[in-house]
Amino acid sequence: MKDRHPKELSPSISIRTDLCPGDIGMVVHLHGVVYAEEQGWDTSFDAYVAGPIAEFVKSRSDRDRIWIVEMVAGEVGRRRAARIVGSAAIVRVSDAEAQLRWLLLAPEVRGLGLGRRLVEEALAFSRSAGYKAIFLWTVRGLLAATSLYESLGFEETEENTSEIWGRTVTEVRYALRL
Repeated sequence: MKDRHPKELSPSISIRTDLCPGDIGMVVHLHGVVYAEEQGWDTSFDAYVAGPIAEFVKSRSDRDRIWIVEMVAGEVGRRRAARIVGSAAIVRVSDAEAQLRWLLLAPEVRGLGLGRRLVEEALAFSRSAGYKAIFLWTVRGLLAATSLYESLGFEETEENTSEIWGRTVTEVRYALRL
């Protein structure tokens, strides 16, 4: 379940699949800050992310995985200081189906191919874990994300519009048979 050797993307960016103390709080923080800035969502979105991700950490198995994207922020003493700038996870829903969750990249690392890499690794992991299908929820208007999902074969299957996170939001479900 743990990847002790982060995959180096550049001297300053790496992806790892093990969790360190504080990671989950930083993933929730990143989601809250980015979506508040870009979508105008309120703090109820932080809770929407925090509850399920806490359950994920407490109950995950070999059929679940999280990817943490880090950027080196310098040195602190003899330790490399890194800042979390992205994440993605595969969460078991049933024996046959998984959900892609918490895919997000900080604005300063977008456009580097990291989103595609995270989703491709998530799909490869899902296939190797024996899932037959994968789905995700996103929101209408995230054009780069939608384009990525569709380029990898995901198809829109459902749409719900409601008042959540301090706004009127249209959530969109995408699914892919593996």
